[in-house]
Amino acid sequence: MTDREQIELNKQAVKTFLLQLQDTICQALALQDGSAEFEQDQWQREQGGGGRSRVLRNGQVFEQAGVNFSHVYGDEMPASATAHRPELAGRRFEAMGVSLVIHPNNPYVPTSHANVRFFIAEKDGEAPVWWFGGGFDLTPFYPFDDDCQHWHNTAKAICAPFGDDVYSQHKAWCDKYFFLPHRNETRGIGGLFFDDLNHWGFEKCFAYTQAVGNGFVDAYIPIVAQRHQLPYGEREREFQLYRRGRYVEFNLVYDRGTLFGLQSGGRTESILMSMPPLARWEYCYQPDPDSAEASLSRDYLHPREW
Repeated sequence: MTDREQIELNKQAVKTFLLQLQDTICQALALQDGSAEFEQDQWQREQGGGGRSRVLRNGQVFEQAGVNFSHVYGDEMPASATAHRPELAGRRFEAMGVSLVIHPNNPYVPTSHANVRFFIAEKDGEAPVWWFGGGFDLTPFYPFDDDCQHWHNTAKAICAPFGDDVYSQHKAWCDKYFFLPHRNETRGIGGLFFDDLNHWGFEKCFAYTQAVGNGFVDAYIPIVAQRHQLPYGEREREFQLYRRGRYVEFNLVYDRGTLFGLQSGGRTESILMSMPPLARWEYCYQPDPDSAEASLSRDYLHPREW
């Protein structure tokens, strides 16, 4: 088999996995919701490629859940990618991935995000440059320690077969990446984040990416099942909407995936699917120091060990 044939085989294997992953996660979320189904939009990108976007709205459990697959390609890397990896300027590229964001109805159920992706940049006469990236993170509004421990224990179990230090490294990377400097707080309680992953070789990097993608359901669904029937009132709902504003701030100001998608000519509706359907901002909001709302920022929105 030639090098070119192997590259094409690898790309097809990744794409097949990503499409199956989208199916698996959508099925798990729809089953947990029990009252709503995903709507699907197939879309094409004028410059090359396309995707399928799936969104569940106004469900019994999920106010909005979006799970997107995209596979785009072009003759030149977007500016956000070359700013991150300047040596890639002038190369054609392919990028494929699954990205999801879930906004539940109940404020006691955390918002969550996950993403796995594969990039390859090629230039005639030179070896291709490829890497995997991804991870998952949890954004609770009223955290429970048991949920946080389950989330991170699942992440540890995913990482364990790939090296003793993988969890600690990718947890620290997640804490650093999902940080809002202008608020001096993390977006949530973290999880896993990795990028530029190629140093293990294709097979091991792909296996790890598969483990992270497949592990999301095991990490998230038990938390949803445990919390979605807890009673709540207007106070909790208003706080949820206020904290969703932080989610919007991060995604629009700092998130590299959002910027890459917009700069590469991706489908805007699919890229901004990560935005919550409702959010609010309140000038100089200060919770009661002894309240559960104050505990969120004080006790959870900074890196800690679970």
